[in-house]
Amino acid sequence: MISLVVPIYNEEELIGRLHAEVKKALDQAGEAWKVFYINDGSRDRSLDLLRQEQERDPRIVIVDLSRNWGHQSALTAGLSVADGEAVIMMDGDLQDPPAVLPELIKAWQGGADVVIAVRRSRRDSGLRGLMFRAFYKVLGFLSDYPIPLNAGIFGLLDRKAVDAVNRLHECNRYLPGMRSWIGYKTAVVGYDRQERDAGRPKQNFWRLVRYALDAIFSFSYKPLRLSLFVGLMTSLFSMAFGAFLVFCKIQRWGLFGEPVVAGYTSTIVSVLFLAGVQLISIGVLGEYIGRIYDEVKRRPLFFIRKVYQAEQATKSPEAKAANI
Repeated sequence: MISLVVPIYNEEELIGRLHAEVKKALDQAGEAWKVFYINDGSRDRSLDLLRQEQERDPRIVIVDLSRNWGHQSALTAGLSVADGEAVIMMDGDLQDPPAVLPELIKAWQGGADVVIAVRRSRRDSGLRGLMFRAFYKVLGFLSDYPIPLNAGIFGLLDRKAVDAVNRLHECNRYLPGMRSWIGYKTAVVGYDRQERDAGRPKQNFWRLVRYALDAIFSFSYKPLRLSLFVGLMTSLFSMAFGAFLVFCKIQRWGLFGEPVVAGYTSTIVSVLFLAGVQLISIGVLGEYIGRIYDEVKRRPLFFIRKVYQAEQATKSPEAKAANI
């Protein structure tokens, strides 16, 4: 049994075509399958359209969350209820093409516990595309773990890998990093990421920024070390420059052709520079402290309002999800 987990948030324009392509791709794979659509607090007709699709295809399970919990929490809810021997995560905007699903399953059948779909190319342009490329370069430099770059959540997890990820209850989640951190045998499948077929992207700029910060601060201590390094270098430079100015004063040398006097410019530049370094360091420290605060509260990652499944389904995922 293959389980496919797809988060849905205001995707009424795509649901019919999405399930048609998912059904076609999974039928080609030759394995029994079930798809879990996670309704992440949609405010449009997404839930109603999913129910209509379920009436035509009993292999659909709809997990209706109590509100919009966010992309990573919706996927976590899906992983908690998916009961297949392998679980595939995929976005619901058709930018992750369902036609790749048989390739993921084939790689899993070949012995891989984790199969990661890596983007050979992507159609994002402008500022959004530039920021995505910059993010992956920064993540590759800062990460303390080997996280495949140009890879989102699209991929497959064997049952033991799913169980391992479900044991990680951290609040600020970056599932691609968690998927790599568990350390199981991994295979890579390349694909070309498509343009969004309809509607507008549901991840706005600030959500993407938070997602990037979760990725960096959840899997790297380098920002803390970098702030320490910058502080040490600034202190050394300040001491060296101070010694140089004292030497110039003793020798009665001018600096840049001017007498050595207590000037406004050098004072204000030094103060602002040191203040900037301190604020950056405090900000980095605050990001880590904020995440510690979230973890200490131990709040649930999501609440499920209701699970809709076909009448012949015998195993309810609702009890399984109650432990999350």
